[in-house]
Amino acid sequence: MTYNSLFSVVTDETLVEDTMAQAMAMALAHDAHLDVLCLGVDRSQTGYYYAGASAVVLQETITRAQEESEALEAKVTKLLEGSGVRWSSETGVAQLADLGRHVAARARFSDLVVLPRPYGDNCGAELEPVTESALFEGHTPALIVPPNAKPQPAPNRLLIGWNESNEALGAIRAAMPLITAADEVHVVVIDPPQHGPNRSDPGGLVSQYLARHGANVEIDVLSKTLPRVSDVLLRHADDMKADMLVMGAYGHSRFREAVFGGATRHMLEQADLPVFMAR
Repeated sequence: MTYNSLFSVVTDETLVEDTMAQAMAMALAHDAHLDVLCLGVDRSQTGYYYAGASAVVLQETITRAQEESEALEAKVTKLLEGSGVRWSSETGVAQLADLGRHVAARARFSDLVVLPRPYGDNCGAELEPVTESALFEGHTPALIVPPNAKPQPAPNRLLIGWNESNEALGAIRAAMPLITAADEVHVVVIDPPQHGPNRSDPGGLVSQYLARHGANVEIDVLSKTLPRVSDVLLRHADDMKADMLVMGAYGHSRFREAVFGGATRHMLEQADLPVFMAR
């Protein structure tokens, strides 16, 4: 498997440079084509305004969103021209409640989606549905780029969060080109179950699977010494100077993650290294 077709969505000019830096590095490293959707988002709430005003306000917000999309494309074009990357871009406008459809329709024909981190300071409300649409409706793995992160098209030291789930295994399979090329691959198991078929050899089967693909694998068994699994993973990633983290996304429902939190939500809020996610 290789990454021949990459896709990215930009909705905020302040996030374009970090996102495009990672996307361009991936495209060059894997000789892939990069498609970029410059999406202007209409954030108006239809029906909120007094009778007769909705049509006027809607036209104004759509015009503003179109202008934003054109400004985004101009910035993307400036970055990509002369980069040596095979690329294309397009503009689009979508209402906040409907933008997932536009993202998923394009993501599903890509090998990997490169997106900015959806949570944190100055992050717009549209970034969360963009990420979820790529993963759920588009059924495509996503590489989440934190602000000011160094592009990592070929990570040397890679950390895998392993919990025996289908989501984690899906992420491993999707990230196989990166895993097999890495110098070190650490399979991290946190508080393995005391009862079960793998209790005497946590992470053994997945490590065997990866080793047969040529990966240089180590198993790190950790205790949950912090309140959240994501905290333990991030601390370990920092201790070992990991270049990238691979993990399954949304083991719980998106609603439960949004209300109660979860490893995916917390990771996307806190990670300061690129995170490769899939379901």
